[in-house]
Amino acid sequence: MSAAGPRVLVVGLGGTIAMTGTGGVTPSLSAEQLVDAVPGLAGTGVALEVLSFRNRPGASVTLDDLTRLRTVLSGHFEAGAAGAVITQGTDTIEETAYVLDLLHPGPQPIVVTGAMRNPTLAGADGPANLLAAITVAASPAAAGLGCLVTFADEIHAARRVRKTHSTSIATFASPDTGPLGHVVEAEARILTRAYGRQVLPAPQVGATLPKVGLYTATLDDDGAALSALTAQFAGLVIAGFGVGHVPECWVPKLAEAVARIPVVLASRTGSGSVLTGTYGFPGSERDLTERGLIPAGFLHPYKARLLLSLALAAGADRGQIAAAFACAGDQSPDETWPWPTTA
Repeated sequence: MSAAGPRVLVVGLGGTIAMTGTGGVTPSLSAEQLVDAVPGLAGTGVALEVLSFRNRPGASVTLDDLTRLRTVLSGHFEAGAAGAVITQGTDTIEETAYVLDLLHPGPQPIVVTGAMRNPTLAGADGPANLLAAITVAASPAAAGLGCLVTFADEIHAARRVRKTHSTSIATFASPDTGPLGHVVEAEARILTRAYGRQVLPAPQVGATLPKVGLYTATLDDDGAALSALTAQFAGLVIAGFGVGHVPECWVPKLAEAVARIPVVLASRTGSGSVLTGTYGFPGSERDLTERGLIPAGFLHPYKARLLLSLALAAGADRGQIAAAFACAGDQSPDETWPWPTTA
């Protein structure tokens, strides 16, 4: 599709937005078919390039897919694309968007979107979300914001967005900050900005990334699996109760783990920050951080797991990892991000 305006790349990964069929929908539509189904695109003045990169459910997208996608995006940006739109399954949007945000040093916005209602249903939301995402990707107002998620005409920072409902078309929200802006009358209006850009060195395409485990605290769990779990991974994220608490019986196991691998402490609540100095009982956030666990601040456990994996892939030591989480979790505005943030 050609036009005289800014050039935007649309990349399809699959997901509900691309699903059709009977007796259970599956990914089947190409990125070209998705674009062709969007009314009003011709009036945007945006020149589109369209690429079907993968066609799989969001649950089956891998980090290898994303590192390869990052290489594809970089090539198009170097060739003059003003921005990119990624369509994919909503199951993992909050995670894939954060990975792309961490691996994209340029000013061009990458906008991830999808759909909660597949194209066979009345009121399918895919075309509207795709139109809004293209609008944002082409907008100078979005330049320098890294990776964004656009859904239901809201614009969210990848670092803060979460899927909050299993079926609602308004599922994506940023509980701690709210959206960065909105799409209004075919225009991206940015009302606020996320603090700082945070970019990691991109792993080699095809490289095996360090495996990082995620373990969630639950009532009356004795932590018996922790020792076996930590032996399998290069890093571990603990999704603790509340502000970062775990059962007292976990403490010796976590102390042992910290001696061998980096262990990050996040909150399972979905919003709010891990604390570092309020509570003092065994298994409290103060006790755990004094034993060497790294607080994640406002960063959600799912995103903390990805940041830790990519930091380890970049060869980060414990000090660099702690600094990265202090920045990404908005714990210290004076902390310096350990890597260059632009190309």
